[in-house]
Amino acid sequence: MIAGIGIDITEIERIKLAIEKNPNFLTRTLTTDEIAALANLSEKRKLEFIAGRFSAKESYSKAMGSGLGATVSLLDLTILNNELGKPVVTKHPFNGQAHLSISHTDKLVMTEVILEKGDITDGSFNDAE
Repeated sequence: MIAGIGIDITEIERIKLAIEKNPNFLTRTLTTDEIAALANLSEKRKLEFIAGRFSAKESYSKAMGSGLGATVSLLDLTILNNELGKPVVTKHPFNGQAHLSISHTDKLVMTEVILEKGDITDGSFNDAE
């Protein structure tokens, strides 16, 4: 059962300016595992990665129905790429699955998060509550 859907659009240039103005932006936005994932990326790809994670965390908080704040913060979520390069929410406060999609152009990143309750691992659906 879908528990929430959230989307976000973020300007990559806005994230670049935030990084330049605030030296703590990365540590306030990304977890240590996400920061470590930046190591082997080009400068352009780093900006896309950071903007994508920021936007995805915004989408996640919207799917939770709260926005960023008391219920969920940027550092409550870790989003890493799996072995195929797909971004996956590996740590989050929701008791269920978090499905994520990230797309970007040279200027914008768009993300969508769908939060799902229930067990669908065996092909059938059983409500987890």
